[in-house]
Amino acid sequence: MLTMSPTPKYLEDVISETDENKSDKKDFPYKITKVDDEINKDLLQYFTGERTGFVQVGPKKWFFPSGYEKNAGHYYNFQIRPDDVFIVTFPRSGTTWMQEMAWLLANDLNYQKATEIPLVHRFPFLEFSSFVHKETKDEFLKENAYDEERYQQVQNIDFPAWKMLTEMSGRRFIKTHLPFSLLPPNLLEVGCKVIYIARNPKDVAVSFYHLNRSIRTQGYVGDFPRYWNYFENNLQPWTPYWEHIKEGWSRRNEPNLLFFFYENISKVNLKGNIEKVSKFLGKSYSLEQYETLADHLDIDNFRKNKSVNYDILKNLGVLIKGEEAFVRKGKSGGWKDYFDEVLNARADRWIEENLKDTDLRFPSTV
Repeated sequence: MLTMSPTPKYLEDVISETDENKSDKKDFPYKITKVDDEINKDLLQYFTGERTGFVQVGPKKWFFPSGYEKNAGHYYNFQIRPDDVFIVTFPRSGTTWMQEMAWLLANDLNYQKATEIPLVHRFPFLEFSSFVHKETKDEFLKENAYDEERYQQVQNIDFPAWKMLTEMSGRRFIKTHLPFSLLPPNLLEVGCKVIYIARNPKDVAVSFYHLNRSIRTQGYVGDFPRYWNYFENNLQPWTPYWEHIKEGWSRRNEPNLLFFFYENISKVNLKGNIEKVSKFLGKSYSLEQYETLADHLDIDNFRKNKSVNYDILKNLGVLIKGEEAFVRKGKSGGWKDYFDEVLNARADRWIEENLKDTDLRFPSTV
């Protein structure tokens, strides 16, 4: 979750000066309301990175921190280009892994450039700036004031990615966790390529729990059962989870969308799925090259890759040392270590209720 320096040296030659937003704007179509005061008070006690409060958006009540409201229209009106590549997921669904795969496939397997340029710069996170509260950022600035370079990195941490991307020439690679209904309505109509990944909610919740604990912009200080309660009741950013997944599932047959289940791509026929992504992006490589990429993406190697692992956040104190790494285990079924019998039965009822009127089914994680 990061948008770092808006103009790192290796982007200076592809950014031109423009007005903040020259494009024709449409009205943002959804009402944004504050979360109930008592609920907000409770959330602020356990999510210490947010200081103002939380909002809900539209009839589906998409949940976000306060910073989302001022940028909602910019995300919705973001000008799509035909050669853009989007990775759209609910958080902790294999996003980073797919970003690295897609970027390398689209960029002639340039491993050297991928090593030299952190993934956060190669593949900006559209809405991250909405998650950096001013007071939390001020704390980061004070902690890094002794080092001019680190201080400047923190200063740029909340530069809006939508603005940087608007000013960028060349092919753009964009990460977002926003659901389709909050993204530009023409996203799948202008020719750009969109990859959507869905992951089973139990593994998502466990991984998201650890991220919320480790990254101070979220700053979660509670235990997992409490976290699950927030997750199940749509009181976590980007929820409702089911609405997010169902929106992706409903678009799965559109020609410019490639839909994956996380459980089917992480270990099962990895090379075959890499080839599928390659074809989707209009690229073709040799069998040996696909095998090399599969090895590069193997979780044991991926976890050691500093370009994708947000090491810079650890240096700045934004990621808490001692908590789980940004790239965790990369396996399915890890939820079993966190759900006791009672919580698991409750989660199963919730899942069954939300799947009963749909043909959406997650691959088995047994």
